[in-house]
Amino acid sequence: MKLHELVPNPGSKKERKRVGRGISAGQGKTAGRGTKGQNARSGEQGRLYRQGGNLPFYRRLPFMRGEGFRLIRRIEYNEVNLDQLAQVFGPNAEVTPETLAAAHLLRDERNPVVILGRGEVNVPLKVRVHRISASARSKIEAAGGVVELIA
Repeated sequence: MKLHELVPNPGSKKERKRVGRGISAGQGKTAGRGTKGQNARSGEQGRLYRQGGNLPFYRRLPFMRGEGFRLIRRIEYNEVNLDQLAQVFGPNAEVTPETLAAAHLLRDERNPVVILGRGEVNVPLKVRVHRISASARSKIEAAGGVVELIA
């Protein structure tokens, strides 16, 4: 056997169909596309969501408003109120994202923590969080606590 005698197995290679090359080729004239209509034409076969001239479905719907729209770079905070802190922590307790997570007060531990001013706090607390509202800060400091922000 020599290199020039090598041939592929019978039936493993198939000639491609050359359409539109005359009537004797068997696929002349309409070239297997039928007659007329959108699919007989060359070029674009209609966009995704195209509905043959009807108003497309996505344009019939109203715009998304409210909760459906999310900013990509928006920072979502874990919101914790003072009344929640008063229930869980005793006097001189240290309030950090780790202790809040251990107390199951955070929705998602990966997000930063903000303390909001709903409720009252009567015991001094050492608070170390990412953000705190002005009313919450004044209430904690009035009770003898300390507020420190985490970068």
